[in-house]
Amino acid sequence: MSDPHVLILTGAGDAHAERVADLLTGRGARVTVFDPADFPVSATVELRHGPGADGRRLRLWPESMLDLDALTALWWRRPSPPSPHPELRDPAVAAYAAQECQTLLAGLWEGMTCRQLPARESVFRRAGHKSLQLAQAAALGFAVPDTVITTDPQAFLDFHDRHDGRIITKPLHVPFVDGVGGDLYVHRLCDPVSPRDVAYAGGLRFCPVIVQEYVPKRVELRVTVVGRRVFAAEIHSQRTNRTGLDWRRYDTARTPHRPHELPGEVAARCLALMDRLDLAYGAIDLILTPEGRHVFLEINPNGQWLWIEDLTGLPISRAVCDYLLNGG
Repeated sequence: MSDPHVLILTGAGDAHAERVADLLTGRGARVTVFDPADFPVSATVELRHGPGADGRRLRLWPESMLDLDALTALWWRRPSPPSPHPELRDPAVAAYAAQECQTLLAGLWEGMTCRQLPARESVFRRAGHKSLQLAQAAALGFAVPDTVITTDPQAFLDFHDRHDGRIITKPLHVPFVDGVGGDLYVHRLCDPVSPRDVAYAGGLRFCPVIVQEYVPKRVELRVTVVGRRVFAAEIHSQRTNRTGLDWRRYDTARTPHRPHELPGEVAARCLALMDRLDLAYGAIDLILTPEGRHVFLEINPNGQWLWIEDLTGLPISRAVCDYLLNGG
């Protein structure tokens, strides 16, 4: 059997990819890193179909041609979309060409038969839908917050009244608003609903939002699953005001992070959720309430883990390396 060859799709400066790539090469694997943003300017793709002629090749200048069918694993990490060739001056033509390049690459990765992490792109894109995640988690026995996802102002107001105003909102997908010319930048995470928000409830008709009951926290849990291995960390987000509502506002100097041992049935539900969503990797966010309930919030099929590893010593990068080499 030939030596393992792993293709990592990501942009420059990805510390997660760099750490895993070092582990892979240390174990004798060949590693190629490719950012689709370099296509088609400094890379070419060739797909062949027909009787006895199927094949996929990628040339990275000035490197040699890669036989994509000979890869043993593909890691869809954090790639950038293809960039239009600078010789295309017309914006409409450039946008069309970039979309065609994106469509070509999406089909290319989808058709590959090697091991893929976290899954084929179509699979983990589907798994990223928060409404699907909540439905699957509830079906598996997880406690989930009372939730409404809506564009109906009255539904929002009714939900607000039912929970005496103790509710939060968060986006379905896009966590930021970036205005044209840099005039506006808003980072949307988990936010409490204020009286001002209630007064402007009519704006919901323009854009959907996730609305959930506020769930009290003892700690928040980040559960990173790689293959069949489960790594849980407790984030003591209630220690500081900055992270009290959402640990993703990051105050790591004053927010302890520690390894956490999940009860067996909760760990089993995490693995069952991965199976339901057909994922080999996922970062699951849970709340551990003061009463000891584990409440499911969401799963990120391509979430970060390096800060958890550095603060807790959990060997997540090694597990990613193991999966890319051996699966399981």
